[in-house]
Amino acid sequence: MKDTILFGDCRKTISTITEPVKMCVTSPPYYGLRDYGGEENQIGQENSPEEFVDQLVEVFKNVREVLTDDGTLWINIGDSYYNYRPGKGQSYPKQSVSKTKQDLPDKCNKRGNKLQGLKEKDLIGIPWLLAFALRSDGWYLRQDIIWHKPNPMPESVRDRCTKSHEYIFLLSKNRKYYYDNEAIKEPAKDWGTRDRTKGKYHNKGTGLQPHSGLTKSYPTKNKRSVWSVTNKPYRGSHFAVFPPDLIEPCILAGSQKGDIILDPFIGSGTTAMVAKSLGRHYIGCELHESYKDLISDRISQYSINLENFM
Repeated sequence: MKDTILFGDCRKTISTITEPVKMCVTSPPYYGLRDYGGEENQIGQENSPEEFVDQLVEVFKNVREVLTDDGTLWINIGDSYYNYRPGKGQSYPKQSVSKTKQDLPDKCNKRGNKLQGLKEKDLIGIPWLLAFALRSDGWYLRQDIIWHKPNPMPESVRDRCTKSHEYIFLLSKNRKYYYDNEAIKEPAKDWGTRDRTKGKYHNKGTGLQPHSGLTKSYPTKNKRSVWSVTNKPYRGSHFAVFPPDLIEPCILAGSQKGDIILDPFIGSGTTAMVAKSLGRHYIGCELHESYKDLISDRISQYSINLENFM
């Protein structure tokens, strides 16, 4: 089953996975951002943020069932702002989120009520709603990582800063889990070579002599929790491409060569491409079979045969 794309709703297809998965790295659909068409009950088109989070919790509950005991889950998820426009006359109110100003589903608007607890212009806080819900469902919430975007989408706002970050959450199935710290260490450019012979033991009149062997090089340091990664659009791609440079450190830290990487929202196939480039295997889930050619093209350099798409 490894090196396979499972087409259909991931809430159903994940349960068909029979091989142990070492880690899951994914970027779920934004809440209220886009209707992909042709499917009912799409994730991201729920009536409220709480329902959206509940659906994702169910997805990742299924993911946990196929993970190894030392497996991890890495989730990139963005946030949005809430807008409410009262209806006039017989028309219904319009509710939307600010990413595209696309209205929420009609059945949501027909209730005639604002989403509970949200005010006009509120930041919804979806990343943390999801993180806390997953923690309550049994996942270990290990870290929040900031994805800093040097080239964020422009925003015509004057009462707040332009949003230039998203979150990545690292969660684990159990208290002890696989994490290769050495694989993602950063160059220690600001450390260089530390010469300890120039410290307090080198003062005149102390009678102390410089110790030998106290000059030490620090070529790397532990990776920090703010990752600056530029968005790089892929020609002809799915509208929201998961940047390869964002996925790579997750896979390097969370798996070894030969392991299986799962992405239940694989979209244009970036996770599969990065997994293969790092000597890993992949399993992906995608709702729309229309992305088959796009995914195949994205990872064709790794000799992926369309017969492996199910």
